[in-house]
Amino acid sequence: MIRAVIVMNTQGKPRFAKFYNFQPVEKQQELIRSVYGVLCSRAENVSNFVEAESIFGPDSRLVYKHFATLYFVLVFNSSENELAMLDLIQVFVETLDKCFKNVCELDLVFNYSKMHTILDEIISGGQVLETSSSGVMKAVEEISKLETASNSINFVSKTVSGWRG
Repeated sequence: MIRAVIVMNTQGKPRFAKFYNFQPVEKQQELIRSVYGVLCSRAENVSNFVEAESIFGPDSRLVYKHFATLYFVLVFNSSENELAMLDLIQVFVETLDKCFKNVCELDLVFNYSKMHTILDEIISGGQVLETSSSGVMKAVEEISKLETASNSINFVSKTVSGWRG
């Protein structure tokens, strides 16, 4: 099971964090700081796989990928395959790239809800749902169409009710 997805910049500022088992906000912040402490102290030429038992408790592993100024981190237990988790990060990043045309840190800051939508199409309740970037993009495009249609209907109904005044 996946326990957490964290995206943080190279200064340790979290840009996105989703925990699949309840953690109080203070504990989440502490865990994110601990993860950053581990990542920033690792050499560039070492493995992207880290035993995370000291941070997240027994049977915890962490895999990360460093892209430009961002770390993408998955925390999971032994029921998940480490290489599959590394590939899942790649799917997430590829989907973000398709969505934002060369994703950067600011895209994540200003499009937080879209990032949630993308991740929710890939992972739900700590379980992997979709491993195809194109499959995720189709679902995200459908959701965007529905949101646009819903916003149009709401605008029209508010305008019509305003005319009745």
